[in-house]
Amino acid sequence: MRMNYRELMDRKITDTVISLFRSSLSPEELANRLKDFHEHDIALALEELRPDERQQISAALDPRQMAELFPYYGEPGLRLAELSPDLAAQILDFMDSGDAAQVLEDAPEDFQAQVKACLDTDTAEDLTLLSSYQDDEIGSLMSTNYISILRTLTVREAMRELIRQSGENDNISTLYVVDEQGFFCGAIDLKDLILARENTALSECTIISYPFVRDHDPMEEAMNWALDYEEDSLPVLDKDGKLAGVITSQDAVDYLEHASKEVYNKLAGISDGEEEEEDLREALAVSLKKRMPWLIVLLFMGMFVSSVVGMFEGIVAKIAILVCFQSLILDMAGNVGTQSLAVTIRVLMDDGVSFSQCAALILKEVKVGLAGGALLGAAAVPVIGLYIGLLKDMSLSYAFAVAGCVGASLVIAMTISSFAGTVIPLFFHKIKVDPAVASGPLITTVNDLVAVIAYYGTAWLMLIRVLRLA
Repeated sequence: MRMNYRELMDRKITDTVISLFRSSLSPEELANRLKDFHEHDIALALEELRPDERQQISAALDPRQMAELFPYYGEPGLRLAELSPDLAAQILDFMDSGDAAQVLEDAPEDFQAQVKACLDTDTAEDLTLLSSYQDDEIGSLMSTNYISILRTLTVREAMRELIRQSGENDNISTLYVVDEQGFFCGAIDLKDLILARENTALSECTIISYPFVRDHDPMEEAMNWALDYEEDSLPVLDKDGKLAGVITSQDAVDYLEHASKEVYNKLAGISDGEEEEEDLREALAVSLKKRMPWLIVLLFMGMFVSSVVGMFEGIVAKIAILVCFQSLILDMAGNVGTQSLAVTIRVLMDDGVSFSQCAALILKEVKVGLAGGALLGAAAVPVIGLYIGLLKDMSLSYAFAVAGCVGASLVIAMTISSFAGTVIPLFFHKIKVDPAVASGPLITTVNDLVAVIAYYGTAWLMLIRVLRLA
């Protein structure tokens, strides 16, 4: 397979960095040459080296420089475990506390204990605190990359404090104001601080009502709060109101991107979804393990659908032309059901949805299915009628009777599928089962069953019992 221009450039850069690693350059010369490359490219090249080569390079480079590479590793915990506990502790000390806690958590447990023994007391406490938060709480995502200043300082003193802390933290667009006990008092925009007179009291340019989140707030609620205010970062307060960390806009984007991929995998019936790179490299057995559980369930449900189709073989034997349009009914029912499912999942992301809102959603989706079915059915009748009459050499009365049956079936199948695509995820949400996991694969089979019964049931009633075409 030919590589595109981007892939060729990436390959060239990676090969260049690898050649630098394997050259006879001194550590100082190597570190200087690597400044010409992005951390992503350096990390990618390091991952292609042998473990012993990575250890040698990691020991030669400055721990601060190595700390900048870990966010770009595919498996940072395993890369950390290749190093000595002392070197790993030095690298973690230069990383943002949130990132460091995540990297250390991904490392083997015995290695975690060795590294923590090498960390200084403050860093160890920060990592322990961050790792104590659950994955669905905002504290698990917060960062300690922020600058806080005392409210009693003047503008001139605050500028000095900003310069002092900016050596360790680069999130300086907003400064957070605290009192002597660490309680959050507000925030100051950097440009406002720069424009203020140097002897002005800090309280005069402090935004008292600055938005914040709590460290044990639900993740989705906090992310929506962060996006609503569109700030570069929001402070995270503990239960007492003290400043514990911040979440940045990039944290929100990364979380929502990960959440959307997770929901997509659930809707597809794939468990334990990984990043794209992992999907490309994962073994056959791992892929099967992710996908087989729902496929096995759907196999038996498909057998049931097939048995239902068998109940209508007498109708097919009398009016064989009906088979030509079975896939049309099934596809359209599946499409509209999947659309209703997607809308319902999106609505259920808000935990405050009331019963009346759910009822209104069901009614709206049923109306959409009914209206869509009526429009598509009306459009399909003349096309199908002319197709049967002209190409299948049948009488126009017979042809348009079958076409009318197909149109009516579209209306019925799409209406019921819209109802099912809305009610099923609402039901699973009510019984505390993830609707994305349960509904995605299930809705396809349910829609097939609905479409088959609607189609052949309508054909039996309309064509055989009423019009007596067979």
